[in-house]
Amino acid sequence: MSELSPRFRPVLDTVPAYKPGKAPVAVTGEAHKLSSNESPYGPLPSVLKVLADASSEVNRYPDNAAAALTGALAERFAVPASHVAVGCGSVGVLKQLMEAVSDPGDEVLYGWRSFEAYPPLADLAHATSVRIPLRAETHDLAAMASAITPRTRLILVCNPNNPTGTVVGEQELVAFLDQVPADCLVVLDEAYREYIRDPAVPDGIGLYRDRPNVAVLRTFSKAYGLAGLRVGFLIGHEPVAEAVRKTMLPFTVNSVAQAAAIASLDAEDELLERVDAVVMERGRVSEELRADGWTVPETQANFVWLRLGEHTMRFAELCDAAGISVRPFAGEGARVSIGTPAANDAFLAVARAFPHRP
Repeated sequence: MSELSPRFRPVLDTVPAYKPGKAPVAVTGEAHKLSSNESPYGPLPSVLKVLADASSEVNRYPDNAAAALTGALAERFAVPASHVAVGCGSVGVLKQLMEAVSDPGDEVLYGWRSFEAYPPLADLAHATSVRIPLRAETHDLAAMASAITPRTRLILVCNPNNPTGTVVGEQELVAFLDQVPADCLVVLDEAYREYIRDPAVPDGIGLYRDRPNVAVLRTFSKAYGLAGLRVGFLIGHEPVAEAVRKTMLPFTVNSVAQAAAIASLDAEDELLERVDAVVMERGRVSEELRADGWTVPETQANFVWLRLGEHTMRFAELCDAAGISVRPFAGEGARVSIGTPAANDAFLAVARAFPHRP
């Protein structure tokens, strides 16, 4: 038998497998997963009924065009259906988009640290990542504008930013967009849009309407509580949405997921009441951390960020020992999702006892 083995692209040697949020292990009492920014609430009863009904037809392929869901999104956001494209979560849509815009040597520009999927997606799309360090835990849009070159094909602005939760305001963002060349696409990654309460933060869908080179990413995974079904979408002008549809793996958004997403849009008022509850808990957690001596950036997402530096992994270990999973970034900090009041109290107890404050 030959000793030769299949050959793979060299870039795979530098691309780590994605590590999902760690599942907690109960030590004493209840375990709490605060590592993945999921909603602490399950789907509404009306959505669960739709899920059950849709599951009876999973022997059939889903509508590859997701026409009913696309139409519902177009109506909800008052945009043409031709401006909507769906995919396997917002990260799946972003993968489709990177494949559509990138040739070898092209650049993808983003702030860093930001969503951890950006670097491997760029690498796999043959693009070169250009990372601009955050300033005061948020995007340095002036530095990002200065970093644009003729090779820049895609710019990502995660607003609110994951994992810091910080935002950029409308005046600053519009000034930045005005500096971007018309042939360079800017994607506003708004996975946490529903949690924003700062009136200075713009709705990206309002900004895209008269800017053909701006598109918006959203998801049903966070506020809508459908993380396990993987439904994301893009709203952009027709050439952008069409490019995303062309790079979609056929039947990516399954029939149950499509039905649940439509039902969730129908139940949006009730769902957003749950979002309000998370926002209230976010405020309480942030206030208690600050009262205890922690420096916590102002967050508009469903998580808080602790800049722990060299103490990051020790903090994560202590959380694990208490049955709480958080998302640590070694040498930088920990992102902690907002969960139920009980889960948040358990996290605050660990934070209160931790001797190092950022």
